[in-house]
Formats: sequence, C-alpha cells, structure tokens
Amino acid sequence: MADKRDYYEVLELARQASADDIRRAYRRLAKQYHPDVNRTAGAEERFKEINEAYAVLSDQERRTAYDRYGHAGVKGLPTDFGFGIADIFEEFFGFGIGGSRARRSAPRRGPDLRLDVTIGFEQAVFGVEREINFSRHEACDACGGSRAEPGTTPIRCATCNGSGEVRQVRQTFLGSMVNITTCPQCRGEGETIATVCRACGGAGYLKKDVRRVVPIPAGVDDGTQVRLTGEGEPGTLGGPPGDLYIVIHAQAHRYFRRRGDDILIDLSVNVAQAALGFVVQIPTVDGDEKLVIPAGTQSGTVLRLKAKGVPRLRRNGRGDQLVLVEVGIPQKLSAEQRRLFTELADALGTEAKPIEKSFLDGLKDFLGG
Repeated sequence: MADKRDYYEVLELARQASADDIRRAYRRLAKQYHPDVNRTAGAEERFKEINEAYAVLSDQERRTAYDRYGHAGVKGLPTDFGFGIADIFEEFFGFGIGGSRARRSAPRRGPDLRLDVTIGFEQAVFGVEREINFSRHEACDACGGSRAEPGTTPIRCATCNGSGEVRQVRQTFLGSMVNITTCPQCRGEGETIATVCRACGGAGYLKKDVRRVVPIPAGVDDGTQVRLTGEGEPGTLGGPPGDLYIVIHAQAHRYFRRRGDDILIDLSVNVAQAALGFVVQIPTVDGDEKLVIPAGTQSGTVLRLKAKGVPRLRRNGRGDQLVLVEVGIPQKLSAEQRRLFTELADALGTEAKPIEKSFLDGLKDFLGG
C-alpha cells in the first residue's frame, strides 16, 4: 500500500473536508482528467486514482476506516467499489453513457422453482423413480408466446422505430453525451401489440400443470436437492428457463437411523445371551442377516456389518450397518429365575467394581462425539 497517495491529497482536499467538498472536488477533477477530454500522458491513470479516492471518501464507513487506519483500513475492497464509469455519470448527472439499456433489455434467465417430495427410508437408500406434478408458466398455445391475437402480428414500435431504445443528446461539462434509455412504449422489445391475444390476455404465457418422472438417486438424505435443468419458469427476451429443485424429505424408519452413509440399529439382548454368546437374525435394508453376538458382550458394544449401509451418493461403495447392543436387565423374575440368578450371584461373587467410562462415554467415543 506504500505506493498509493493519500486520498485527500489525490482530491486536493483537507482531511476535515465535508461531503459536499468531496463531491465538488471529484466533479472538477473528473472533468479535468477524463480520458475523453484530456489526452495527455498519465491522464487515464490520474482519472482512475481520482475515482478510487472518491469511492472511499464519499462512503462514510469507508472514510472512517481510512481516516483511522489509512490504506490498510480499506485493503482488500474492490478499488471501484462497484462503480463503473457509466454508474458515476448516472449518479451525478442523471443519465448513462450507453450500455445500461443493453443490461435492462438483455435476455434474462427464468426463475427457479422448488418442489418438496417425501419418500420412504428404503427409497432414499436405494433410489426410486417418482412421478411429480407441478405448475409453471408455458407459452400460450393460441399465440405461441407472441402475445398477439392469432391472425394478427406485432407491429414495429413507432416511438423507437423498432430499436427498443430511445436516445437523447445532452450537453454536459464533458461535451455531448448520449442518454440511452429503454423505450417506454415497447419496453425494449421493439414491437407493440395492436390486438392482444384473448387466450392469455397479451401475457404470452399461461400457467399449466406439468408431469415428470424423476429418477431419485440412491443415497439421498433428508434435505438433499435434486435439480432438473430447464424445468423452471421461462426466461424473458429469449433467455433460458430456470431450473426445478426437488427437495427430498426421507421418512423415519421403525428400526433404522442414519449417520451419514452408515445405518444404526439398536439390539436388546438378555444377560444370558450376552454372557454365553449366540447367533441372531437381524434386519438390514437388504433383508435379514445373521449376526454373531460374541460371548461376554457388554452393554454398549457396537458390532459392524460391512457394506450394509447406504450407497454413497455419486460415489462407489456403501457405508456399514452398526448394531448398538444393549444388555437388558429383567425387572420381574419368576421364582425359578430368581433361584438361578441367586446361584449365579454366589458363583460370581458380590464384589462391585468401579468402571473408567460410562456406556454413553464409550458410545460417544465410538461415534466420534
């Protein structure tokens, strides 16, 4: 920033200059150094320097930052702060120097649409095709989008002679400037409609119901968006249509939960099963699978079924199914069960031992917090 001159020096102002002083100085210097007026060497660079200084000092927040921290206070901000030469002329003198009409009447892309679709848990896992229904504007069948009654044609705008713009010449301190604006009669289209289409009221579009069959890919989750390119609202002045965004809402499952590409399921076993070990049939999204519960399994143990989770969206492979084992303690015992547990207690001993971590702590560690 050391090569930059002080902005107040650039505009030939004192630091206590008012906003009006800054504006007057800018007008005077812009007139003096504008490249179309001043052809001397260095005039264009001087003009850019003047614009940069004015862009900072004319904005109170940026001026305060500059006064406090110098060039470092506005470092990283665009040097023109969003101003183009045409914007500066229009701000001060009420007209442009060309190009603004082209922006206003240029082809514009149509708005996007959103549709919420609810699918089942397994459908989100494996994908599904869904028929959707939505409404959007389409070209009128009667006039084909021309807005004119069938049998008639649009006529050339008499105000702009079909150009879509109106030009006025104004004398300014920089010389003759051409003010170009969108034609108010035809709104920049160059044509007017003598007899509007009765079917659409001259709009050129009608709202219609649309049906589409949409492939929803495997692995989508709640909140995933599927984009259908070009299925949104039509563009204007020949612009492309917008897109349709389908927002997926996956229903909850009776047993399964998702954690990214993994599927979680809780499994309750009794004390004897946990101590002795056994083989159990456990549900997965692919159907029932055998799972070995090892002897001595503790409550909070997590067992893994490889590649039984969710297919990775737009990638190869699948997640896993995680089985969270909980050892259930019976709350009511029959006389025979109580006798057996008493014998087991005598055999195991009655000493209680402290543990380092709780079940929840261990589960949090395994699941990454």
